[in-house]
Amino acid sequence: MKQYIEFKKQREMGQILSDTFAFLRNDFKSFFTTFFKLVGPYLVAMIICYGFYVSQTGDFVQRNDALSSSMGVPFLFLIVTLAFLIAMITSYIMAQATTIFYIKSYIKNEGNIDFDEIKQNVYDSFWKFIGLGFLVAICAGCGFLFCLIPGIYLYVPLSLSFCLLAFENKGVSDAFSDSFKLVKDYWWITFASLFVVGIIVMVTGYAFALPATIYNYAKMGILSGEIDVENFGVADPISIVLGSMSTLAHFLLNIISVVAGVLIYFDLNEKKNFTGTYERIKNLGRTFEE
Repeated sequence: MKQYIEFKKQREMGQILSDTFAFLRNDFKSFFTTFFKLVGPYLVAMIICYGFYVSQTGDFVQRNDALSSSMGVPFLFLIVTLAFLIAMITSYIMAQATTIFYIKSYIKNEGNIDFDEIKQNVYDSFWKFIGLGFLVAICAGCGFLFCLIPGIYLYVPLSLSFCLLAFENKGVSDAFSDSFKLVKDYWWITFASLFVVGIIVMVTGYAFALPATIYNYAKMGILSGEIDVENFGVADPISIVLGSMSTLAHFLLNIISVVAGVLIYFDLNEKKNFTGTYERIKNLGRTFEE
């Protein structure tokens, strides 16, 4: 029997990390079956678009002289880039929504999930997630653009706004504004938790990207000390496959950040509202009455 992870409780940073991996380990089969059923088609589209994007990027670099006199290749490059961006944004939004609503169903059904309920919630909230995603990206992006510190300050609460959207059924504007109230007085511990999770995901992502990096360096002659400029930016089938594998690994590793974000959200919510504590008291009362 798999272990049930209680989300609605306070946690220290170490517990957030351990419970993130415990949840993914214990619910591995159920979670990824649901995940790939909902996100799989979009993920396949993103990987295909990535392959075309890398291929066209190589052509764009290699045919720089020809591009000045022909609009065919630049237009194709623009279309492929746009398709890749749309596929990537859609895939990441679907992945985030699926992960969050899976956890919502998991909590509601005390360790079990309702696939139809998750699917309905994901598609019903898709455009809300898109709208909130763009709002968060614009605000945090402007903060990073003008100065690093404002960007970091804004990113910490806004990264939890998606949890408010899903678990509290808030609108886009309410989720955006209430995320700052949620993090108030706990900004530093929230930042520290997100930072540690981000480091783990980043380092692991670099490990998966290493084969593609080594292959591209070897192809360009950097490792041997004989640099071949003509191979710069050229995409061959092996580099595309390795790059696709690296992109897929980064995509799946992002799930760790989302699950950790949900645990952080419930930790803060419990510290401020004691929601889980009140529910446990109510359930205890029902047990005694029975």
